[in-house]
Amino acid sequence: MEFSYLSLIIFLPLAGALVIALTPGLSARLVRYIAAIFTLVPLVVSLVLFALFDRSSDAAGVMQFEEIMSWIPAIDANYHLGVDGLSLPLVLLTTLIGFLVVLISWKVGLRVRQYFAWLLLLETSILGVFCSLDLLLFFFFWEVEIIPMYFLIVIWGSGRKEYSAIKYVVYTLFGSALMLAGILSLYFATGSFNMIELSQGGLAMIQSILPIAPIFFLLLAGFAVKLPVFPFHTWLPDAHTDAPTAVSVVLAGTLIKMGGYGMIRICLGILPEVARDFAPLLLALAVVNVVYGAAVTLKQTDIKRLIAYSSISHMGFVLLGVFALGELSITGAGLQMFSHGIITGLLFAVAGIVMHNTGERTIGKLGGLAKQMPVVAAIFIIGSLGAMAVPSTSGFVAEVSVFLGAFSSDAVWGVRIFTAICLIGVILAAAYVLWLVQRVFFGPARGKFDGVADASKLEKAYCAVFVAVIFLVGIYPAILTDVLKTGIAPIANLFGG
Repeated sequence: MEFSYLSLIIFLPLAGALVIALTPGLSARLVRYIAAIFTLVPLVVSLVLFALFDRSSDAAGVMQFEEIMSWIPAIDANYHLGVDGLSLPLVLLTTLIGFLVVLISWKVGLRVRQYFAWLLLLETSILGVFCSLDLLLFFFFWEVEIIPMYFLIVIWGSGRKEYSAIKYVVYTLFGSALMLAGILSLYFATGSFNMIELSQGGLAMIQSILPIAPIFFLLLAGFAVKLPVFPFHTWLPDAHTDAPTAVSVVLAGTLIKMGGYGMIRICLGILPEVARDFAPLLLALAVVNVVYGAAVTLKQTDIKRLIAYSSISHMGFVLLGVFALGELSITGAGLQMFSHGIITGLLFAVAGIVMHNTGERTIGKLGGLAKQMPVVAAIFIIGSLGAMAVPSTSGFVAEVSVFLGAFSSDAVWGVRIFTAICLIGVILAAAYVLWLVQRVFFGPARGKFDGVADASKLEKAYCAVFVAVIFLVGIYPAILTDVLKTGIAPIANLFGG
């Protein structure tokens, strides 16, 4: 029996949370180090798995590092884990973000034990979603993340934190309830929760029992709320605005990627016929996400809220790539999820430094900070270049892949029109990013910020990691695409892509 690498990656953060929560007498300093260790080890293991992953053509569509054991025999539900080229990059992204947010949270002083315990539980739940190959197990991990997210926002957040936390829970539970109905419908029709079996033709009997289209939309509802897709997007700006910095990084970096992953793995992989039929509708929603999200971003006056609305626009690119149904477009969507996680994670991290050191978050009350915080300004500008998809950054290769893949796809009617309209989002992104940088970091320096601290050594260190990954993927995208194609090619083949 092979070593259970995936279980180790998933449950080490949970083990760290239990150590922190149940060990009496731990100092705040020791709690931070425990959290760092229990997130660093999963990162190292995921890097090892990434290096060992079989990228050959023979590995296309094959789950690697699989683990399976009976969980609930009465309904044939199994503890079934595995990763392919689609899920492994997201596992790596989650463990990387998980470690970095511990460092970002180093200055948290309120109820430190509880904070890091919830933060580590959140990482376990997200990792479980990306590794699960049993729909019931997938749903279990999907639901667990609601608990730590609620407490992290409502206790350590700011502003209307109670409102934002409850709104997040209500939206998520609404989508989850519909998704559970879809999962149970699949089970009643096929007798299986196994994602691999279902993707390999376990749906032959569904047509005679109940229509497939309602199942598709029940499943899609949960993913659409999480991504989020218009009009289910309004929870995201509120949650980002009022969440603590590290939670915003997790939310933008990995949590909303659960929605895009579910669409590709389940909606496309298990229900390809329905996905093709309703792809024009989803592409139309992608256009709304991209253009509306970018237009509303231009109107924001709060630095975190602006970055949050930009995420809605950028997730529209993911939706475009997914439902263009071409291999290159879906690969671009995978790249966009990874790239956005790193770029927006960096922007939220630096925005947190600005807010902490200046005590201000309103864009109009900031200005000239490049003279007082030159390192912070330089790092934020690098992240902004990635958000604008400047060549040599990961944002460039991701968006180019999405647009070229979508425009060249012949799997969906009207896809070229939808793609052309989405190009407006690229122009608007340059507008709101340049406007933000100019207002916050340039212009006359404000005297009230004289003597404000620049980035500390720790802040420079974790920001350097974000920057390194942005340029690594931007300059050598094959490091991800060689992996992604092994998981995406079999799904794209369902549509002739």
